[in-house]
Amino acid sequence: QVQLKESGGGLVQPGGSLRLSCVASGLRFNLYTMGWFRRVPGKDLEFLATSDYRDGRVNYRDSVRGRFTISRDNVKNTVYLQMNSLKPEDTGVYSCAASARSRPTSSSEYSLWGQGTQVTVSS
Repeated sequence: QVQLKESGGGLVQPGGSLRLSCVASGLRFNLYTMGWFRRVPGKDLEFLATSDYRDGRVNYRDSVRGRFTISRDNVKNTVYLQMNSLKPEDTGVYSCAASARSRPTSSSEYSLWGQGTQVTVSS
């Protein structure tokens, strides 16, 4: 069974840090581009970061570049999102996703999705 499972969300104060993990099972992880997205009530799904399977290239949403870091461990079939200097506007449900494409350009090109983990940034 193909599955993506996120963990690591929670409540954190502004300026704090969280590390999200996403464990993949049932797929050849090293052949998938992995991405992180978030859902915020009243807003469209937001792309955050991606790690390309082909060349390891990473890319970030402008608003998180320099604060968030995506990394992957192809042995553990896990992708991570280290989030530093968190802001209240980072609050949302964070999901990982997998795409069989190199350098996908939209969320529709990700075919596998996790259930998501809630991140709340509040004092």
